[in-house]
Amino acid sequence: MAIPKILLFYIFTPLVDPESIRLWQRDLCEGLGLGGRIIISKDGINGTVGGDIRAVKKYAKKTRQYAPFAAIEFTWSDGGRPTDGDAEYRDFPRLSVRVRDEIVSFGAPGELRVDENGVIGGGTKLQPADLHALIAEKPVTFFDGRNAFEAEIGRFADAVVPSVSHTRDFVAELDSGKYDHLKDQPVVTYCTGGIRCEVLSSLMINRGFREVYQLDGGIAKYGETFRDGGLWKGSLYVFDNRMAVQFSDRAEVIGRCFRCAQLTSRMQNCDDLACREQLVVCAACASVAAHCRQHPTG
Repeated sequence: MAIPKILLFYIFTPLVDPESIRLWQRDLCEGLGLGGRIIISKDGINGTVGGDIRAVKKYAKKTRQYAPFAAIEFTWSDGGRPTDGDAEYRDFPRLSVRVRDEIVSFGAPGELRVDENGVIGGGTKLQPADLHALIAEKPVTFFDGRNAFEAEIGRFADAVVPSVSHTRDFVAELDSGKYDHLKDQPVVTYCTGGIRCEVLSSLMINRGFREVYQLDGGIAKYGETFRDGGLWKGSLYVFDNRMAVQFSDRAEVIGRCFRCAQLTSRMQNCDDLACREQLVVCAACASVAAHCRQHPTG
């Protein structure tokens, strides 16, 4: 059986012709039999691709051969395993490669400034070990840069989790004044792989937050480094068919089923086909149709 692997990656760098990059990336992935989702803009590339380990390695090598992408850092993880009844399982059933105004959709393309070194005016990057050193030195506030539902199954202890359903909601959330009391305090932003915090930290600095840090490589890199022996609690939500991953067999379960409140890290989509909301649903309750509050009857 082929060994499935998944790559999470991004880089902020000026691109003169995003459309030509899109065609190249599409052809490269199709030729290697990879699935996933890649977004390209004038400011760089953001993607997650998955498939056979040999094909994924070739993809990483070929992508790095393009000079503007030479410094891309790839985060590797294991793909899902097919069950006996689903031999054709794939983490990404299809491939999507698109050009957009932003490679992460905050709805503020005019605010982002990028050069060949990355985002201009973003937060101070912290490697996982540097995060521990900072916390030993001073009290900090963790600020979750993901959608609120992602934090239901995993987050840093005592983190601020903004009440947002989409990344594009963050600008209004920051402008609401809810977090003005943090503007003179050390704030550490974090997200899945680091890209959302690249933009979020710059948006916060633009709004007067004085001491902003970002966890470089995100939760994924932190989890690879410390597994479940660090400050992270729970599971990591991911945007593919795995839905959630754990960093070790000692992962704490902190999510609660929206129906019965049983502890679980299991996620699934709302059963209404018109809805894209994600729900925490335990295995026992999964046998009954799960509908969010917006679609209570399906």
